[in-house]
Amino acid sequence: MRVDQIFSRAKSAGCQPISFEMFPPKGELTLERAREVAAGFAPLAPDFISVTYSAGGSGNSAATAKIAHMISSELDIPSVAHLTCISLTRETLAAKIEEFRAAGVENVLALRGDLPAGMSEAEAGEIAFPYAKDLIPALVDARFCVGAAAYPEGHLTCDDLPTSVKHLRQKQDAGASFFVTQLFFDNDYFYRFRELADAAGITVPITAGIMPFTSKQQVTRMVFTCAASLPAPVIKILARYENDPDSLRQAGIEYACRQLEDLQRHGADGLHVYTMNRADVAKAAMSALRAQARP
Repeated sequence: MRVDQIFSRAKSAGCQPISFEMFPPKGELTLERAREVAAGFAPLAPDFISVTYSAGGSGNSAATAKIAHMISSELDIPSVAHLTCISLTRETLAAKIEEFRAAGVENVLALRGDLPAGMSEAEAGEIAFPYAKDLIPALVDARFCVGAAAYPEGHLTCDDLPTSVKHLRQKQDAGASFFVTQLFFDNDYFYRFRELADAAGITVPITAGIMPFTSKQQVTRMVFTCAASLPAPVIKILARYENDPDSLRQAGIEYACRQLEDLQRHGADGLHVYTMNRADVAKAAMSALRAQARP
């Protein structure tokens, strides 16, 4: 099923799609391991599962289509295949489109991806698809349902939030039919971002992406790779449980569940959980959201 249809049906029913992301540890996720992870998610009946992609044709990129096909064909759960454009040529994109079609992929999340080692921003501007907005039209023409990323605190390479929202509008104008946000730890950033997006004429659904933090090392990595701000409650949790990894992990999951519940109450278009391939994380998130949704 196409993701735009999932959002449309959920809106008509007065609810929000809840989705999960499978993330390849160290850039690798074999089909066999992906099947184990997805089997842990399946009883929770997410509205869709997205499968990440390693840039440059390495790591998980060769398995993305196979994993997406497995999820939709074996588990009957809609899937979204990520695709990064920074290392694509027009020829490799054509090959990737055929690969996705052969695997029955219907939904693609178009992303820029990290610059290859040694490539400058100036050099990136000269390649075939320097930004996700440049990739989206080709995927739409190939009849995929195309999503793209949104950045509630602005992109790591863009200091100006209104400019980030302008880029979001360009992705919508290029044909994106839904957005998934970068992770954030403070919901106020999302609400401010949503107001700016509304003012900019963004009309397609924006689903809020939340990642439960389970260790201080993980939080530190996310802060520097995603430019996510740390609110005081998170800092206090990290300090309180600095020498108690198990309690820190549980507190991080509970904090994420409270974020998701708040986003659900405030009418986010969708809720996307960066699961880190952990069924217990996905289960905690789904349990919290479904408990709150009960009349």
